[in-house]
Amino acid sequence: MSSRPNIVFIFSDQQRYDTLACYGNDWIQTPNLNALADSSFVFERAYVTQPVCTPARSSIVTGLYPHTARMTVNKMNLPPDKKSIAEMISEDYHTGWFGKWHLGDDVIRQHGFDEWVSTEDGHRPEYTKREYRGTMSDYHNHMVEHGFEPDTTAADGTPMFSARKRASLPEEHQMASFLGCKAADFIDRNSDNPFMLYVSTFEPHPPYYGPLNDLYDPEELPVGPTFLKVPEGASMHNTVRARYCTQYLGQQDADVDPYLLSNAASGNDVTTEAGWRTLRARYFANITLVDRMVGTIIEALERNGVADNTVIVFTSEHGEMGGDHGMLEKRSMYEESARVPLLMRVPWLSQEQTMLQGAVGHIDLVPTLLDLSGNDIPGHLQGNSLAPVLRGEQTLDGNEVYVQWNGVSDIDDRHLGSAEINLRNTQPWRTLVRDGWKLALCATDQCELYDLNNDPYEEHNLFDDPAQEDRVRNMAAHIRLWQHKNGDHAPIPTV
Repeated sequence: MSSRPNIVFIFSDQQRYDTLACYGNDWIQTPNLNALADSSFVFERAYVTQPVCTPARSSIVTGLYPHTARMTVNKMNLPPDKKSIAEMISEDYHTGWFGKWHLGDDVIRQHGFDEWVSTEDGHRPEYTKREYRGTMSDYHNHMVEHGFEPDTTAADGTPMFSARKRASLPEEHQMASFLGCKAADFIDRNSDNPFMLYVSTFEPHPPYYGPLNDLYDPEELPVGPTFLKVPEGASMHNTVRARYCTQYLGQQDADVDPYLLSNAASGNDVTTEAGWRTLRARYFANITLVDRMVGTIIEALERNGVADNTVIVFTSEHGEMGGDHGMLEKRSMYEESARVPLLMRVPWLSQEQTMLQGAVGHIDLVPTLLDLSGNDIPGHLQGNSLAPVLRGEQTLDGNEVYVQWNGVSDIDDRHLGSAEINLRNTQPWRTLVRDGWKLALCATDQCELYDLNNDPYEEHNLFDDPAQEDRVRNMAAHIRLWQHKNGDHAPIPTV
């Protein structure tokens, strides 16, 4: 066994925070994640740096905010000069990236990782070299080798598997199952030396469909007070999207918008509450696929006798609205979109569940892991090590977490259903979460302030409440100071 601790970083795609028992979910079937939480530090409020794929992932990998990493929207490539954690950690470590990358050139080993298992083919037009476009992902090849046939073609005529086709496969061929087996093999082969392995699966990202569709009874699944409700007094960014997503409720013969049918809610009924509940049940069922992958990985660590010398992190790149506030997907500062689970097992510090109250951000993950593994923390990182908090030397009282939305770019994100939604999506936001309060600022929209302790579902926007005027000004001053320190020039309103 190596004297240096190993690192296993597992993250799902689009998994909201309230999907584990440690966050109060007493019905979801996630026994492996629950067991992991029972011996981990559990961060009460963990937030992404931006609630959409590529920017959020860039922070997880580099320890930089999206605007600094120059990864402000989807469809961008991580610049060569922006180092990943694999390029910062000691050369003693054997490193692997298994699964979704979504930071450019998905099928090509890069940014310091020694091993690479690819799973996506949908970003081929964005590859930096033409020759890369002829390489299909390892997961694509796995599906073909097991007799499955691609059901669609890329623009250049290349046969590909759609997300819906992948979701229809038996459980043993889902992406999470594929990656669990690959990760276990990596651990089996590298357990005698220090290793760092990142495993990134697509589930429970839409389509809201999978082999466990019948796991839950949709009618018995609990929902919160904002389910299918269009927000009142909130930003245009949120209300426009909510009105769009819920516009077909009660219209069973409606000609449903093609974006909802083909992308956001593919294979689901958005004209009835029962249909929305079914969509939501299928989403939660796909988290059990993630849980079983986690079980496979942890079993490999235990089988090789290295579990007690391994830091295990579990989180997600962003959340999912799932019908709350009347919305689907992410791209919102609401808790369901921007807040995610975060477990960190550090067995030499604790082997009991320790709930760490307060807010933290993904920006702190890279410096924390470098610190815990005895590596130097480079000065260019924009987060801080949480190791002193894990050791009980500090608390998260007063900790400031910043979430951003960088909508304006020369690269267009995909069409999101309507011209009005697309316009609102281009407007930058800057959000601060501190001591149970959340302030979200936008120069061209209704700003939002929520008291998360007394209004956990964010039903009451207090931004224009005269009693909160000083709080708004104080939190806005913190945002401006953070912008100055981190070279951020996004416009925010004068308050």
